[in-house]
Amino acid sequence: MKALDRYIVKEVLKGTFIALLMLYTLFNLFTFNDELRSRGVGSYDLQHIFMYLGLMVPHYIYELMPSSALLGSLFVLGNMANNRELVAMRASGVSLLGIIRSVLIAGAILTALSFAIGEFIGPQWERKAKVLKNSAKTNRPIAITASGMWLRDGNQFINVKESYTQGQVGNIYTYSLDDERNLKEVVYAKKGSLLKKGQWLLKDVQVSELSLQQVKVQHLMEKQWHSSVDNKVLDIVVLDPENLALVELSKYIDFLKQNKQNFAKYELAFWARAINPFVTLVMLLVAAPFVLVVGRGVAMGPRMVMGVLIGMSFNIVDNSVGQMGIVYGLNPLFVAIFPSLLVLLSAIYAISRLR
Repeated sequence: MKALDRYIVKEVLKGTFIALLMLYTLFNLFTFNDELRSRGVGSYDLQHIFMYLGLMVPHYIYELMPSSALLGSLFVLGNMANNRELVAMRASGVSLLGIIRSVLIAGAILTALSFAIGEFIGPQWERKAKVLKNSAKTNRPIAITASGMWLRDGNQFINVKESYTQGQVGNIYTYSLDDERNLKEVVYAKKGSLLKKGQWLLKDVQVSELSLQQVKVQHLMEKQWHSSVDNKVLDIVVLDPENLALVELSKYIDFLKQNKQNFAKYELAFWARAINPFVTLVMLLVAAPFVLVVGRGVAMGPRMVMGVLIGMSFNIVDNSVGQMGIVYGLNPLFVAIFPSLLVLLSAIYAISRLR
């Protein structure tokens, strides 16, 4: 890598991380204010709030990376234009495409970082944050393991392996203990739904009653289950498609297909998540023609406003197209890629005009 390439890459990365820090601080303040409203619910206090915010850091980095790349590159390239650095580069024989290529090298690094955080760190940390928050607010020990969610309700230990929407769960096991802490009953239900607070309806149930003499097994179509566990507690295992890794989304889509359930939003989320890291590259391409056309002599304020407007407009269009795709049953890959492709083609056209 040439010295000039290293310089541009370093500056773009530095500008992106500064913008990321600013955006994260802003979002964190709003989140902190929202969490303060829940302070005092159960044992949820300031210590839990700060731990929750800390665990949510990877999620915010992943979500804010494209916008940060846009703002950071606008700031860095704009500063280079104001200081006549871009003019000097052009005078020394560096083409516009050469400058853009260096910017895209920085974008490739940011894309790889975003993908790694979004796939290997963000989802796991976010689940830990939800467990921490709900455990403190409900004063109920909760554990998320490979076998699902575990929690305790009096003398019952409950294992929920699947949770689809609020109040709808699957593959539930309850283990009931007697006063001497001996296992006396095991109940398995294929499905369960919340009827009202404290009352569940279990379907396709197997009840095993244990004693020193025998094990009695019953099969029931339905069974009433009284428990203080509610949908707020089970919310932490509801699969949010926006916060699952690609492998998790793929497995869950296969599961929904096998059970003939609606998987449209999960398939859209899969393609959106696959494309999202590359949006960083698109945002860097968008920044280049704006700076190179406007040139020097423009204050940073207007450039930042322009970046914010572009980022907000992209997010609005992206979300709107996604919702329309689900409602009208459009191809998920097309819906996921269309906003980014539209912006990419616009940026390539603007760059071609610069040449």
